[in-house]
Amino acid sequence: MPEIFLRVTMPDQSKWDVPAKIIADNRAAYYAKIDPETTYEEEFEFTMTDDHELRDWAANNMDWDEVSEHAEKVIEETSIDFQEGWLNGEKVVIEK
Repeated sequence: MPEIFLRVTMPDQSKWDVPAKIIADNRAAYYAKIDPETTYEEEFEFTMTDDHELRDWAANNMDWDEVSEHAEKVIEETSIDFQEGWLNGEKVVIEK
């Protein structure tokens, strides 16, 4: 069975994959603690099978520092035409 990840695009356009189980674990632990009528297993499974809940919980209830050690930067194959960029790309002169 394939592993599930939440792919996040950062402001610099880099993409990061966070294992969904880290997010589901966080949510399941929270609900199992505050609601005696639910179990960790039920909440974990629910979160792993509901894309909206997974995205919502991650964005609204977790911080980057809670997942960063598990995140993996996605290295995408590029089809950038560097010759085109060299010929027509914006150029500025800077001092370093």
